[in-house]
Amino acid sequence: MWELLQDCWKSIPVSSDEMSGGQGGDEVLVSQAVWDYLAAAGQPWLIDFQDKQGLSAGIIRRGERGGCCAVRLRPVEGSRSGGGPRMMDEGPISNETRKAFIDLCRCARKEMSKQETGPKRKRSLLPCVGVGVLEGGGEGSLLPPQPPQPRRSQRQQQRYKKPAEDEACMVLSNSMNSMSHNASGQRKQDNMEVSCSMMASSHNHSHSEADDYTSCSICMGDMVERTTLERCGHAFCRLCLDQAFKVKRACPVCRQVYGQLIGNQPATGSMMVDREPDLELPGHEGYGCICIIYSFPPGLQAPEHPNPGVRHPGTYRVAYLPDSPEGNRVLGLLRRAFEQRLIFTIGTSMTTGMHNVITWNDIHHKTSIWGGTYCFGYPDPTYLVRVTEELREKGITAD
Repeated sequence: MWELLQDCWKSIPVSSDEMSGGQGGDEVLVSQAVWDYLAAAGQPWLIDFQDKQGLSAGIIRRGERGGCCAVRLRPVEGSRSGGGPRMMDEGPISNETRKAFIDLCRCARKEMSKQETGPKRKRSLLPCVGVGVLEGGGEGSLLPPQPPQPRRSQRQQQRYKKPAEDEACMVLSNSMNSMSHNASGQRKQDNMEVSCSMMASSHNHSHSEADDYTSCSICMGDMVERTTLERCGHAFCRLCLDQAFKVKRACPVCRQVYGQLIGNQPATGSMMVDREPDLELPGHEGYGCICIIYSFPPGLQAPEHPNPGVRHPGTYRVAYLPDSPEGNRVLGLLRRAFEQRLIFTIGTSMTTGMHNVITWNDIHHKTSIWGGTYCFGYPDPTYLVRVTEELREKGITAD
């Protein structure tokens, strides 16, 4: 079975330049059962996905009743100068990559259903991932992904077994045979063949749209008690959406935040700001430097943390922004994010591997003045735009 799944992945080329230029971590909400399947029986499939996409996927939060969980996708930089791979800390995962991981979960759900019910007839494996070919021309650029193959239940297969379009094509084919004796009949035959092809294409497209309309992207099954989110229009099973909102009050597909998002950053920390007018950041000449100092004393994990009652060490972090109008705008957004406890969290450090420590929470900071993106410093022409987008995904905007 895994050989067929791996063939499906190997048919999609991935640019090595694009893998090493990833822009940071991100989270995807999936069904707990689907993730458990990928982490156990589907592990070869998951490993192949990570190798092809240059990602590391791991569970970071579970729902209260195990209905769904949050999986973090984080780019991995390839081996350089004899050193092993290390995690990248810049920028969000692209929407195309998130879509590829959701398609991976859909295929895992399909395999789970086949194993639960048992195969009733021999059928070929459908292509499982719609990932576009990566372009080397721009950072994070992806061609549009291929549309996923429609999933149909047995009832839907019977419904679409003999569509009306096929019957119409048969009638047109019979008419073409009777007119094939002259040139005008030949021209009509060509037109009718084009018409049949267009009808079949429209039929397949309508099937795909209908399937997306009736399936839930969290549990990968048919919609039960359909619930539609007002702002973005995405729909899910009512129970799936309730479980997802217990983990994070945001749309699992587009990450549109609903309500005010409150994180689990330790409440004892402080954020101080200092300004250095004589210090210029590379790429922002003519402006001074804003120094942001975050300080957290040691303490015990609260009930909202992974291990309540377990002690965590303190930490001291310094980040830098240009003292420009755009830099001051980002500073104001970071203040609001700190007040909503979104800048930090408690978990496992991606750089040291230590557990129960205070770590960044997917709002990336420049912790160095020089060195460029590889040293988490300047110059980085798109950093202010990227961090603004990361803040927007957590509901922090200038409005």
